[in-house]
Amino acid sequence: MAVSYSPILVAILFAVGFGLVFLALAMFMGPKHETAEKLAPFECGSEPIGSPRVRFSVKFYQVAILFLVFDIETAFLYPWAVLYRKLSCTGAMYGLVCSGNVTFFGLTEMVVFLAILVVGLAYVWRKKAIGWG
Repeated sequence: MAVSYSPILVAILFAVGFGLVFLALAMFMGPKHETAEKLAPFECGSEPIGSPRVRFSVKFYQVAILFLVFDIETAFLYPWAVLYRKLSCTGAMYGLVCSGNVTFFGLTEMVVFLAILVVGLAYVWRKKAIGWG
């Protein structure tokens, strides 16, 4: 069983080693011209104003959570699209051909999932948790 994980372990070790080698090369061989301008804090091209420990609005967190919810939706669409033929076939699959009857189970499953998400989107839109104007 451990033998089947050995290629992953080798790839991880190679990636870490590769990163460490190039980090060491940059640290030891790279130019070092530290100036006051380079050592100053940099934030999006503008001078930092105020404390970085400012409280965020609740609206920020609402939008972030809503983004995650509707982003996860797309993560569920891909496996459904890959398995759509198997979900809609009552018999055995021979390649891409269904030997049994074709059903609407796969399509209905996704329509129900998307309907729940559309109801959720309509709800948060109506509550003005998100707004485009």
